[in-house]
Amino acid sequence: MSDKILVAYGSKHGMTAEIAERIGKIIRDAGFAVDVSPAGTAKSPADYRAVVLGSGIYAGMWRRPAAKYLKAHEAELARRPVWLFSSGPTGSGDLNTLLQGWTFPKGLRPFADRVKPRGIAVFRGAFDEGKASFFEKWIMKKVKAEFGDFRDWPVIEAWASDIATTLKVT
Repeated sequence: MSDKILVAYGSKHGMTAEIAERIGKIIRDAGFAVDVSPAGTAKSPADYRAVVLGSGIYAGMWRRPAAKYLKAHEAELARRPVWLFSSGPTGSGDLNTLLQGWTFPKGLRPFADRVKPRGIAVFRGAFDEGKASFFEKWIMKKVKAEFGDFRDWPVIEAWASDIATTLKVT
């Protein structure tokens, strides 16, 4: 196992990739070697000291590459510090109200429970109407979601800083 940290992600339109890059930068700025990679091409967690894994959420589910990474590498992930994040709810207002009690994909909860992550976070997301398909626009209208960038960078950066602080003492 190396001393590197992996930040892997599932992203459809690049918004979650930008969150992962920012998390990687914060951890890197704290003195760690960091690889930021799409989950579909990420190396085994066995190659890393710790893993941050996240995904954009669509209809309450993670993107397939991130979900597959969690499932396929469950045993290795359980042997190291892991943090999980989701990005997705758009719109203003109280985040808990927007989420309606959702904290993590139900179908992935058993895997997360066995991995025992150090933290699970949900960040506000972004959805660029110009990148959305007709069907995505229809869904957004149906669920009364807003297009735009609602990411709260100070919250994301604080979460990443907490990870870096934890890694320094473990």
